[in-house]
Amino acid sequence: MSEIKDYQLFINGEWRTSTSGETIDILSPSTGEVAARVQNGTAEEAIEALEAADKAQKEWKKLPARSRADLLYKLADEIEANTEYLAELLTKEQGKLLKVARFEVAVTASFIRYACEGARRIEGDIIPSDNPNEQIWIQKVPRGVVVAITAWNFPLALAGRKLGPALVAGNTIVIKPTSETPLATLELGDLANKVGIPKGVINILTGPGRAMGNALVESPLCKMVTMTGSTPVGQQIARNAAENLTHVQLELGGKAPFIVFADADIDAAVAAALHSRFDNCGQVCTCNERMYIHEDIYDVFMEKFIAKTKEIKVGDPMLEDTDMGPKVNKSELEHMEHLVKVSVEEGATIATGGKRPEGAEFEKGYWFEPTVLTNVTQDMTIVHEESFGPILPVLKFKTFEEVIGFANDCEYGLAAMVFTNDMNTIMKCNDELEYGEIYVNRGHGEQHQGFHNGYKLSGSGGEDGKYGFEQYMEKKTFYIRHKA
Repeated sequence: MSEIKDYQLFINGEWRTSTSGETIDILSPSTGEVAARVQNGTAEEAIEALEAADKAQKEWKKLPARSRADLLYKLADEIEANTEYLAELLTKEQGKLLKVARFEVAVTASFIRYACEGARRIEGDIIPSDNPNEQIWIQKVPRGVVVAITAWNFPLALAGRKLGPALVAGNTIVIKPTSETPLATLELGDLANKVGIPKGVINILTGPGRAMGNALVESPLCKMVTMTGSTPVGQQIARNAAENLTHVQLELGGKAPFIVFADADIDAAVAAALHSRFDNCGQVCTCNERMYIHEDIYDVFMEKFIAKTKEIKVGDPMLEDTDMGPKVNKSELEHMEHLVKVSVEEGATIATGGKRPEGAEFEKGYWFEPTVLTNVTQDMTIVHEESFGPILPVLKFKTFEEVIGFANDCEYGLAAMVFTNDMNTIMKCNDELEYGEIYVNRGHGEQHQGFHNGYKLSGSGGEDGKYGFEQYMEKKTFYIRHKA
């Protein structure tokens, strides 16, 4: 067995052992065994990190944006240079396929590089005044210290997604990854030091979500919270941040509908539906969570889809021929079992999967079969509760109005997917679907220049593109009067 590494807290450019004297075991989802240990940090250490970030921000913001970007370009290069090491860490801590983990590392670097490209595009306005001899200048300025709270499903990419625009805009950052998957994110500390990012600009903490998270969010030193995670946690963060009226940006849960109309390219829709449900073991916020198939093509579509689902190879995520790895932890696995049990009790049929896979290699760890449920009705639990795993309920529909009603019958509004070749249908979907992202004739997966934005209980604010970049800046208005 390989040596178990103990990670420390990264505060003000230095690695620190927590004064708590406690550590948290990071378990491998593939085996259930300890992969590493991290510090169980304290609320006091959270404040120390905020103070370090606040002090560093005073000088960091004075650097030209291009100079800040030059340092972050170097960080992106270092991330990419360590692809294999970071990818293996991601696989060990989260259970994602190694080939997917390599992609995540690449995306992390590209998130940062994309933000760097915006360094020369921080633009304001000059507006004529109603008063004589006066101009109004509106400038965009950094907010200050940003607290970034990331989710366990794509921990490194989410850190890069937030770190890049935050730092290019002139803020400093305190990153708190989840206790499930903090390892790859912690490695950013050494890389930041290596490329010369000043002390205190990046801080990375691990510890209990409630105590440490509350300390970070409730402090007046925190000027912005950007969080990716569950809706209940996001709601609590919003409440905690409200005391100081701190700007909050939330990307929360989803229950994406995948709608296939009668005129769709069936083979393309099957391929996209398959990937968009079982990618990362279904642990993606924009995943295909419920599928609606027009009754005219239902039988043909499902025959092909079930066959493809049964071909998915579940196994060791380190192997190149594996198609799906384990769930992230025991409680997530038990949630899968619970949802299937409830669905069957409510009248659904298990078309394939529905349990832990059999075999010696699955005796340890948190494995679950790719699962498809049929005979599902709109009122069932599985249609409304986020599963965040490899379970897909499938429903028939007859008319456009019916399926739009089904799709919008949801407390979430993050992503939707639509397959049709009819432009009128596409435009009507654009008008009527209550979702921040709509993918037409393809599966999930946003682009850096887009805007990753949720409606309803899927969040507020948004990430990516020029609109996401602007979230990390305040506007400051100058009224300039001059002599005639």
